[in-house]
Amino acid sequence: MDKKTTSRDGTALAYEVTGQGPVVILVCGAMSTGGTVAPLAARLADRCTAVVYDRRGRGASDDTAPYAVAREVEDLAALVDAVGGDAALFGVSSGGALVLRAAASGLPVRRVAVYEVPYADFLQGGAEREAAYKRALTEALAAGRRGDAVELFLRLTGLGEEMIRGARDSPMWAGMEAVAPSLAYDDTVMGDGLLPREELAAISVPVLSVAGGASPAWMREASLAVADTVPQGSHRVLEGQTHMVEPEVLGPVLADYFTA
Repeated sequence: MDKKTTSRDGTALAYEVTGQGPVVILVCGAMSTGGTVAPLAARLADRCTAVVYDRRGRGASDDTAPYAVAREVEDLAALVDAVGGDAALFGVSSGGALVLRAAASGLPVRRVAVYEVPYADFLQGGAEREAAYKRALTEALAAGRRGDAVELFLRLTGLGEEMIRGARDSPMWAGMEAVAPSLAYDDTVMGDGLLPREELAAISVPVLSVAGGASPAWMREASLAVADTVPQGSHRVLEGQTHMVEPEVLGPVLADYFTA
């Protein structure tokens, strides 16, 4: 990240800008940094000015306690100002939940797009699963057990025990433990894990909600519910794609939307 800006509470945020055209700020999900969405930014760069950043508590950005979702919305406001005051937002997974909450709060952005925000209403037993995860995550982080916190998140995503053991033994594990405290931030952004209907109904800008055709049915249903709940919602399904969407497939869809 070659640029820095400062949020309202003094937190320094690292970001970088590529491309030309309408400005789009890309927001990563849990266990991720700006580098995770950098390949998508590269796919947008020929038609959009793509901005990637490390959310607070990750990568090259700083952090300031105590955490609140409102502070992350202020981070986005600082980035919008830093790139000229005119921007759209894209968020993936729980990063999409943050983008929707920012738009609902009245953050001045042109358009919003999200990919598979994992609202648990549409998963059988989803509310109970989310509550159990929240309790266990809070306990693990309070005790300083970062590795256990990472394991909890990986299980939540459906990763099998053998793959989790393999991840623990891999070179990437140290980096995952480094950002483990930010899992609590994404958990807070997701709230009770259910679709925030009143909040979504307050969004006054167009919203594109995208899902992968090969993702679980409940994720596709959640994606459609976002589009149906916001006043100016639209929906796309990308055939063959999963929650780990390929940038070369998603990129042209977003570029068309943000340059329309």
